[in-house]
Formats: sequence, C-alpha cells, structure tokens
Amino acid sequence: MNAVPRAEVPLPPAHGGWREGDPPGRRQWYAARHPLPLETGGELPGVRLAFETWGRLAPDASNAVLVLHALTGDSHVAGPAGPGHPTPGWWDGLVGPGLALDTDRWFVVAPNVLGGCQGSTGPASPRAGGHGAWGGAFPFLTQRDQVAAEAGLADALGIGRWALVVGGSMGGMRAVEWAVSYPERVGALLLLATTAAAAAEQIAWTNAQLGAVRADPDWQGGDYHGTGRAPHTGLGLARRIAHVTYRSEAELAARFGRTPQAGEDPLAGGRYQVESYLDHHAAKLVRRFDAGSYVVLSQAMNAHDVGRGRGGVRAALGRVTAATLVAGVDSDRLYPPAQQAELAALIPSADRLRLIASPYGHDGFLIETGQVGALVRELLG
Repeated sequence: MNAVPRAEVPLPPAHGGWREGDPPGRRQWYAARHPLPLETGGELPGVRLAFETWGRLAPDASNAVLVLHALTGDSHVAGPAGPGHPTPGWWDGLVGPGLALDTDRWFVVAPNVLGGCQGSTGPASPRAGGHGAWGGAFPFLTQRDQVAAEAGLADALGIGRWALVVGGSMGGMRAVEWAVSYPERVGALLLLATTAAAAAEQIAWTNAQLGAVRADPDWQGGDYHGTGRAPHTGLGLARRIAHVTYRSEAELAARFGRTPQAGEDPLAGGRYQVESYLDHHAAKLVRRFDAGSYVVLSQAMNAHDVGRGRGGVRAALGRVTAATLVAGVDSDRLYPPAQQAELAALIPSADRLRLIASPYGHDGFLIETGQVGALVRELLG
C-alpha cells in the first residue's frame, strides 16, 4: 500500500460525520414523538434515526429485513459513494437485485445506530431545548436503548415483525437484543462474529481506545464541538489500536511483513508498510466519524450483556424463538468463535456454529460476502 500523503484533505473542524446542511444522500429520517426512556435511568429527548431502505414493503409488511451495522458503520449498506455518503456501501455485494438480500423480493432497512454520527441523534447533535451540541452531556446508552429506538422506527414503518434481523460485531449485539427483547417481532436471526456479552479482553481493548481519545487535549471533556478544535489525534490512535484487532496476525504478516514503506527508511525515522496502512485507516476514520460517537458506542458495546436483569445469559437466550444461524470467522481474534459457539448452544432454535473461512480476522464478516450470502439464503429460502 502506498503512503498516505502527509498533506491531504484538511481535517474537519469538529467531526467527520454527517451534519445538518450536508447532502442527505439516500437517508430518510424517523423522529420519535416522545423521549426515549433509558435503561440506566432518565430519558433522551428529541430522538431521531437516519435510515436507508431498498426494495418495496409488501402490503402485509411480511418481507422486511433489518440490517444492523458495526461500530463505525452506518446506514449506507449498499450503493456508491457520493454526496452525503463518503464511502461506498459496506455490504454492497449482499444487498441488491439478484443478490442474497434480493431487493426485488425483500424490503431492506438499515438504520444509523442511536448515538452515531451519520444522521442519527448523537453527541454531535443539537441538544434538545438547549444551545449547541450535546457533547459530553450526551447520556450513557446501552444496546437495549438503541434497539428500543429501532423498534420505534419499525412501528413508524408499519413493520410488526421482521422476516430477518442480521448483524455482525456491534450489529450482532443489537440483533441478539432484538431477538431477546422482542421475540415475537423477529422471524429469523443471523448473528455474525458477535457475542452474548462483552468479554474482559474486548472491554480491555476498548478501554485502550477510549483512553487514547480522552487523553487528547482537544477532547475537552467531550465538549469540543464548536470550539474549532477536535480530538483527531486521539481518534486516529484509537482506530489504529482497533484495526490491529480487526485483522489476523497471519494476514498482516503475509501482506506486509517487515517491508519498509516505499521511499522511507525505518532506520532513519521512516515507516514500515504496516505502519502506513494503519495511518491510512486512521486518516479515513477521522474524516468520516465523530470522536464523541466513538466513545458513546464503544461504551455501549462494553455494557453489552444480554443476560443482565434477565436471570443470566442462558435464561435470556432461551427467550429467542426466531429461526437462527450463528456464524464466526475462523481467524477472528477479537470475537473468537468460542463466543459464537455459546450463542449457538444456548439459543433453542440454533443448530450449530457455522464458520466463515477467512484470513482477514474479525473483518471477515464484512469481506466474505459470498459466504455470508449463503447463510442469508439458507435462512430466507
């Protein structure tokens, strides 16, 4: 991979997410009529979710599919980059006419998660009834809060039951919460590279990322919006840490080894190719995401525990009635297949753990669309 130019597109003044006045792209919006009660107490007023749809809803609303994105994803599951959408669809090979989620048959809905920064209410959003952005005052969210907001969206669309709910990583956390919180509303369930509860190592990796963001002097307690300064350095460092966990050691070794970046000498202060690769992904994220959302969503992931207040994980997963497939990525070191094996063992309607063969580690659920598509077709027929 070539080096990223050191003087590329200027950094955004506050964050790289979608902002009022930006082109809407394919987004639509759902605005809740009432404040959202939060699991930890209190409520969030002025909830709005950005979402995108593909296909047409059947008269009986029986063909609706909910696709839930991971940490730095958004509603743009399919389609090209363009005004309002800085990157192409993240599952472009899965959603469209003739594909696994055939939009000639299925009505596909993808919301931007509550707390996100691509059109949904989050830390960068104007504070309801106040002045300026929520910033550091944005409340703590859990996966259950996010799913409750998505249930409001489903109601507004006239969807009483999803034919399929599918998600990977953080999206898989919300997918399993959907199936446990609203079992009567989920017909089929596909869980990819996810877990019933965040594990100690996942929380530890996230803690390092949150520390990187908060240690940036421009974090300003989360109240950097409108100040002309933003924690771009901290967010970039968090992305570097995260991206190493998203890929496998074998892939990084085979792809980069110890090769220096072209035109640079590591013994004279230059970079190795793998360092340039991490710099590239850090720069990309800073230009399309908000550090406040990164913190809020990461905390929600750490809080994920489907068994909390439900008698434990086994009792909670016993509520699931949806036809279920659970798949892991064989080279995933962040969400190892043992976590998906637990889901498959404890969900009554799941048969066995499926493994996606991939050298790409955790990111395999995003990259191996052929194998994921086969699982979708198995569930939907």
